[in-house]
Amino acid sequence: MPRLRWLARRGMLELDTWLNRFLDDHFEELPIAQQQRFGYLLQQDDMTLYDWLTGSVEPPPELRSLVADLRSTPTRRPQP
Repeated sequence: MPRLRWLARRGMLELDTWLNRFLDDHFEELPIAQQQRFGYLLQQDDMTLYDWLTGSVEPPPELRSLVADLRSTPTRRPQP
């Protein structure tokens, strides 16, 4: 997972937050196929990822489920 953590470091704070929160909270629960898709997703450029995650562009069919999971990940932790 260190390689994925490195790839999740992006040039946009919004993407950093979204991707790292997902890695921390949900990645290990994913089936192997979804984990592999996440690795593929991280190979995309920042604007493509941002467009997919904000819903302004529909992701490819093989990534739709994963992108939906990412979209549902809160980007802020609840305050105590």
